Amino acid sequence: MSIPRTTLEQWRVLQAIVEHGGFAQAAEALHRSQSSVSYMVARLREQVGVELLVLEGRKARLTDAGQALLAAANELLRDAGRLERLAASLGQGWEPEVRMAVDVAFPTGLLVQALARYTDLAAQTRVQLKEVVLSGAEEALLTHTADLVIGTRVPVGHLGDLLLDVEFVALAHPAHALHRLGRELTTEDLARELQVVLRDSGTQHPRDEGWLGARQRWTVTAMQTSLSMVASGLGFAWLPRHLAQRHIDEGTVLPLPLREGGRRRVPLYLMYGATEPGPATRRLAEVITEEVAADTHRYR
Repeated sequence: MSIPRTTLEQWRVLQAIVEHGGFAQAAEALHRSQSSVSYMVARLREQVGVELLVLEGRKARLTDAGQALLAAANELLRDAGRLERLAASLGQGWEPEVRMAVDVAFPTGLLVQALARYTDLAAQTRVQLKEVVLSGAEEALLTHTADLVIGTRVPVGHLGDLLLDVEFVALAHPAHALHRLGRELTTEDLARELQVVLRDSGTQHPRDEGWLGARQRWTVTAMQTSLSMVASGLGFAWLPRHLAQRHIDEGTVLPLPLREGGRRRVPLYLMYGATEPGPATRRLAEVITEEVAADTHRYR
């Protein structure tokens, strides 16, 4: 592989001339002498073999070739900047990657908000996200496969901070047999109908939660699939209100008039996978906590 004859510094000088409108202005912005700026551009022109700039009065303008070359050089300059920021963050102990395990009950919109904000704060850190159900969060902690976990239980030997309580509501299509009874429902009424439940993603110690007394149950692996089945009239299920609220408002699903247990609250905790989490993991946890605090009213 041949060694490039031009340097990033030369392209940065050319970039500054264009950005600031001339040699003198670029020299001032870069804290260089005007003669050194002129020399670097002259050397760059010799090395690439094409004219890069034309002077129009006191202003410098890129030629067509200069525009094409600088556009490509801008990508290199951005890459170099990212490389230097990565080196700086690694030098400060920031992890290059944070592994997350998040229970599917956690509001997706809230998670996306937090990750979008985190990208601006830690652009050099990759995030690996795994969505889990029930014991899947605990398993990620116990098997050390996640640095940050949001789950419904704090395993023995671990600590966790309560993020929020998610309200689950028993729902069915308005034309479902349970709604057609036109009265307060009992568990015996539920037992005769199809219930849609979510499969535990954990494999070591899977568990069940909530009421599971229906004689016929269909098990799915995604919360959205469960909602789609309920909205199509196939069965009933307990689903997060934040996920189903739009469908409730539109009337495609309605809360079941249960005598008791029609609503329940499920706590979600934020937990670290290591006793001494790294700065990138801690910062992500802070961002999630801040976003929850700012938006919690939407999930009450």
